[in-house]
Amino acid sequence: MEKNVEISMLCQIYGKLLTKKQLNILDDYYNNDYSLSEIAENNKITRQAVRDNLKKGENKLFELEAKLGIMNRMLNQEKRIQHILSELTKISNEDSDKRVTKILENVKKELNCLV
Repeated sequence: MEKNVEISMLCQIYGKLLTKKQLNILDDYYNNDYSLSEIAENNKITRQAVRDNLKKGENKLFELEAKLGIMNRMLNQEKRIQHILSELTKISNEDSDKRVTKILENVKKELNCLV
């Protein structure tokens, strides 16, 4: 997974556990595509302070994920749901029973809500 995407996802999951400053800097850098200079100017700090906050925030996010594994579990759950959906599609394509097909479609709708 690309680092920018991974950091963005981790911010969504664990962002509230960072300081406001760290979260804002990470958000500006990874989601808003601001440069270190732009972030430094907007926050009235040095580029080095921006870089330090980025590194501390990233390390904290990776540490939390290593301990809690929420993102990894979410991604695995999503893969399993997609697999179940594809299996249900196979069943509904092969089976001509309208009642079974309707039940399968309802189950697929419910699973899609989880993704």
